[in-house]
Amino acid sequence: MNAAELCAAPHSEPRAPGFSTPSRACDCHVHVFGPHRDFPLVAERMYTPPPALLSDYHRMRGVLGLQRAVIVQPSVYGTDNRATLEAAAAGGEDFRAVVVVDSDTPKSVLHTMHDAGARGVRINPMFSRNADLSDLKRLAHSLADMGWHLQVLVDVSQLEGLETLAEALPVALVFDHMGHVPTEKGIHDAGFQSLLRLLGQGRCWVKLSGAYRVTAHDHPPYDDVTPFAKALLQTNPEQLVWGSDWPHPRIPVPMPNDGDLMDLLDTWVPDVETRDRILVDNPARLYDFEATG
Repeated sequence: MNAAELCAAPHSEPRAPGFSTPSRACDCHVHVFGPHRDFPLVAERMYTPPPALLSDYHRMRGVLGLQRAVIVQPSVYGTDNRATLEAAAAGGEDFRAVVVVDSDTPKSVLHTMHDAGARGVRINPMFSRNADLSDLKRLAHSLADMGWHLQVLVDVSQLEGLETLAEALPVALVFDHMGHVPTEKGIHDAGFQSLLRLLGQGRCWVKLSGAYRVTAHDHPPYDDVTPFAKALLQTNPEQLVWGSDWPHPRIPVPMPNDGDLMDLLDTWVPDVETRDRILVDNPARLYDFEATG
């Protein structure tokens, strides 16, 4: 096995956010890890997480006042989606999953995953040595008639032809962590501007998450991320969702408190009606939850 970075555990005492969390609020980016004896990690991986069980997440989301969640398949499990799908199934109608599959995965397998709560497929070139953006087109055509989307973890400042790629796909693209552009590149970066155009045209979704992955600061509120969040909000708040990124694997800064992370949303989106759409209504549309009205 290649050397894999050992990750820190999440904050043991999360606090409630400073604003009132609306009913049916959704955390759209969560990972679960372990038990490792039941769900072994792939040998070729870039990090080694400590166990972060669904029961641990339930405690955290209870403190934050979150009802719904989307379990996202992490790179350390490769295409073994058992931990992710079992967690989503255990959450019932309040949980969904985003899985990682091969481009030639049979439709019958995808339909079984759909029944377990899956609504999207993730491509992760940043933390997976085997991910390939060329898989996007092959996967998209398999997913088009299922109402699924493609979720992409990529630094859009390093991705050429983003708009051309999106135009060629028959499914929605969902970008993790605000497009993962390092803040020193600024909001006028060509890749981020392409992302804004796609968002403005309604051709993609963006997760307001992972501020600590792009900031130059060590602690919240990561003020240098605010211009990026504001630019996304001014462009199209109807296709933005929020995620905690719990348990925060392989982050380049000290482990934050989850309450501080949720308070970032209050800083970025002080308008309550808009913030509630991002937490409730937008996720309901993207992840096929029961209508909120």
